[in-house]
Amino acid sequence: MATVTTAARLHFGFQNLALAHERLYGGVGLALEEPRLVVEAERADNVVCADQSATPYVERAVEVLGVPGARVTVRERYPRHVGLGSGTQLALAAVVAVGRAYGREVDVRELAPALGRGGRSGVGVATFEHGGFVADGGHPTERFTAEPPAEGDWAVPPVIAHHDLPTDWRFVLVVPDADPGQSGADEDRSMRQAVERADPGIADEIATLLTRQLLPAVATGDRRGFGHAAARLGRLNGAWYADEQGGVYRPPAGELVERLGDEPRVTGAGQSSWGPAVWGLTDVDSASAARDAGQAALDSAGVDGHVQVVAPRNRGARVSE
Repeated sequence: MATVTTAARLHFGFQNLALAHERLYGGVGLALEEPRLVVEAERADNVVCADQSATPYVERAVEVLGVPGARVTVRERYPRHVGLGSGTQLALAAVVAVGRAYGREVDVRELAPALGRGGRSGVGVATFEHGGFVADGGHPTERFTAEPPAEGDWAVPPVIAHHDLPTDWRFVLVVPDADPGQSGADEDRSMRQAVERADPGIADEIATLLTRQLLPAVATGDRRGFGHAAARLGRLNGAWYADEQGGVYRPPAGELVERLGDEPRVTGAGQSSWGPAVWGLTDVDSASAARDAGQAALDSAGVDGHVQVVAPRNRGARVSE
């Protein structure tokens, strides 16, 4: 039996969506210690998985690896389509667990395209591999087409920046009980529409933000600088997506971000991916106050939800046999 343990990721946004520039996308994000995903696999003559939502991922892993089958159990998981990258983590965890059950080392970067992962952002793959903060290089713009490329007809974007995160940093996660974020065909359609009308000036501003503020802040452990720069990156991305998600943030994320930003011990707040998950950056000494601020944000918005404060993860997925 092989067990793979991985966890959520935050996605702050992309470096460019405009067709006027040479590189498209370019994801920016980081790995978290929680919430976790734990997948166990052992050899079997066919696919056996009690978790129906995980079964397609296991079936695809078995097909890609060319093995007879696998008995897979999802011991821990976190919600799908809330902006924390559960789909990519589950797909990669499944293929690694099944591969190791058969005594095979699996290169997730090589297999991710065949699993339908890494087509736009490489953040999920990179955080599964190594954890930490990641910025990827995106894809050549000339490869953009009106229809999504065939599954596997891409390579995972290269990592152009990777940094470990200070161990005393903490992220408050606020996940409201709201409609799930976009995925699948709906996400493809929204991204295509956003790209086709994206303002290239926003990408120019993001390039300056990344090189002069965000990357120096993460390299030097400047929490305030990093939090404010990551929040700004999210707002700029939201300007690209405003027509697709009903504003700079997808409701009710905007009100949650505003309330978190009012807490002095939270330095920067934003929406992760399509939401509805919202993040805020604090430190270990202010974790309790940040958690209270997250709950107050939910109360102010009049929605139920879940709040937790988690550490960054500076390692890749853990595999045991």
